[in-house]
Amino acid sequence: MLLLRLLSTVALAAAMSAQAAPSQAPTSQEDDLQRFVADNGLMDRIGQVRSRIGTTTSELVVTAMGFLGVPYRRGGNSAETGGFDCSGFVKAIYEQTVGLVLPRRAEQQAAATQSVDKRDLQPGDLVFFNTMRRAFSHVGIYVGDGKFIHSPKPGAEVRVENMGANYWQRRFDGARRVLVSQQQAPLAGGEAGAQP
Repeated sequence: MLLLRLLSTVALAAAMSAQAAPSQAPTSQEDDLQRFVADNGLMDRIGQVRSRIGTTTSELVVTAMGFLGVPYRRGGNSAETGGFDCSGFVKAIYEQTVGLVLPRRAEQQAAATQSVDKRDLQPGDLVFFNTMRRAFSHVGIYVGDGKFIHSPKPGAEVRVENMGANYWQRRFDGARRVLVSQQQAPLAGGEAGAQP
């Protein structure tokens, strides 16, 4: 949260100085802010965080794609034990890629993450669907370009699908983002039930 406030402050300061006419000298408040940013190496830190987040989301998508074709298995948590259900797949990908332990069930994963607008989806975000006449009954990982990867149903395999397809569009429940602070402090695991 502190990082977000800091990013907002830095962005505001940059916007203010960009709007100032070239002949105007910066105010003492702008000087103080710029000095604070420079003294604390905040621009470098922001760049490192941006790079780490970009790398993490790329790793998430690449890891998830490595499981294409693994069979659906109700209650499944790994390829080695026969496959995944939808939330088991998401949980396994986050654990393997960033060491984050998400809750076990899809609705618990939704509750433990931050809501984002569909227009703001980024690779690695979670997408939720109502496939069992209840909210957040199915989950997948957004991979970009309007597509997501998931373990869909019995008899199927991990695959990539288009969110714009009529079936998924009608059942879309929302998108969620796993916050950077959650990656630093793993969540407690949820109950160990199966969730398609």
